Amino acid sequence: MAQRWRLFVGAALLGLVAASAVFTLSVASQTQLSGTVKIDGSGTVYPLTEAIAEEFGKRYPSVKVTVGNAGTGAGLQKFSRGEIDIAGASRPIRASENEACRKNNIAYIELPVAFDALAVIVNPANTWAKVLTVDELKRIWEPAAQGEVTNWSQVRKGFPNRPLRLYGPTTAHGTYDFFTAAIVGKERASRGDYNASDDYNVVVQGVAGDPNALGFLGFAYYEQNRQRLKLVAIQCPCHNNGKPSLPSEKAVLEDRYHLARPLLLYVNRKSADRPEVKAFVEFYLQNAAKLAKEVGYVPLPKRAYALAMARFQKPITGSMFGAKGSQVGVSIEKLLTVEGEQK
Repeated sequence: MAQRWRLFVGAALLGLVAASAVFTLSVASQTQLSGTVKIDGSGTVYPLTEAIAEEFGKRYPSVKVTVGNAGTGAGLQKFSRGEIDIAGASRPIRASENEACRKNNIAYIELPVAFDALAVIVNPANTWAKVLTVDELKRIWEPAAQGEVTNWSQVRKGFPNRPLRLYGPTTAHGTYDFFTAAIVGKERASRGDYNASDDYNVVVQGVAGDPNALGFLGFAYYEQNRQRLKLVAIQCPCHNNGKPSLPSEKAVLEDRYHLARPLLLYVNRKSADRPEVKAFVEFYLQNAAKLAKEVGYVPLPKRAYALAMARFQKPITGSMFGAKGSQVGVSIEKLLTVEGEQK
């Protein structure tokens, strides 16, 4: 799926500029540029945006950049009301969110900034769940599992008779949306009796402190806590020839990891006319590849960043993903035939 997303981003954006096009960054004096840039949204995109904001602040110290991590859904709600300039999202915007923007006259520019390999994690003391299949994860997380699948021995024959305790983000997060779509088969369909938090660090603490825990979160949070957590390899017949795969940059770019997804920014079109917002977004796209690696994500191909810059500078508004939004495993051909651009 990651390969499909990667090819789609490049192919969809290629139509915006000629193959020989280059982008130029707007020039703003460090002493002249001031103002405020308000950002909120995805807790997964947050580490990358925070790193970008920190570097941007060194160049433009008079610009105040505020970065929140309320979750993709909560961030896009604020965005649709015009309360923030930029929303980070770990899934494409939904039709309902797009309609909320339309009703409030919020035109937006959608920009891919990196890939994430969503991590399924256990406590380091867990010696049995080195690999889980998509079917086993579905059996654990589907709505019918609530109050029923409560012991590791119920997941697979040979697993120990130990309580199964689950941790993950709340329904406000795009990570939850993507995980349920990719594992259960329907977005936002899951059992409700798990330890849910809006703070990914609480998920980290829960799994790190519980030998019987199983959880999921954005890969950057695993990277920051790799001494306290343990990755689970995912086995899916639709990826890596049915062999188990751990998340990694290579696995994502070669479409071998089932839980890979694009990370996005939504920029208010009117806000983009303000010099400080324009400078920040251009700085973001120019530096995302380097900083994505540093925080634990997978950079887009170099060409995709150039095309995203062209998309922003034109600007082109609307979503590339069409009315259906996030579609796990959808083919490139289907994506390219969906009407998604507002000309």
